[in-house]
Amino acid sequence: MRHVLTSFLALHWAIVFALLAYICIDGNRGVAAALAVLGLEVENGRITGLENAAIVAPLAIALLVVAVLFCWAFVETLINIAASPDATDSVVRIAFISASAVLSLVLVGGAAQGIDGLFMVVAVQLTALLASYVAVLAEQRTARVEAFAADTEVRATAHVMARGAAHSSLLSRISGRPEANLRDGR
Repeated sequence: MRHVLTSFLALHWAIVFALLAYICIDGNRGVAAALAVLGLEVENGRITGLENAAIVAPLAIALLVVAVLFCWAFVETLINIAASPDATDSVVRIAFISASAVLSLVLVGGAAQGIDGLFMVVAVQLTALLASYVAVLAEQRTARVEAFAADTEVRATAHVMARGAAHSSLLSRISGRPEANLRDGR
């Protein structure tokens, strides 16, 4: 089964965090523009230091690392999901945890700067991340259940066929007739 939802969500979040990192490195507005994209209007004159390279560079790097992790999860989902689903699960989990950590750091840093209204903006983004992660887990669980059901069905069919062959062989031996399916004169 193709993991369409997982790959779509990984690509979506990779693009979102890459765009936030790109917007964040803008020299004039930087962090204020990235916060505006998230839904928070910050006046540059009121809060100082948001254009400081010591704030912008680590935030942009953190956002870019999260974007790369989601891109890695996207590639893993497309290429490697059938071969090793556990490896893909761990990459997706690390990407979502990293995204949550970066958003939490944005919240802490914004609270330290005295930015009003940041809690709701970050809470909405964290809720969206959580909903995406739950959707990914549901899709993976569905795929595992389908694979288990198919495996169980194959085993049950093989078990019924083996039991039928044993029953037929036993009846042939009890009746004293030679088995009809014998080849090479066993």
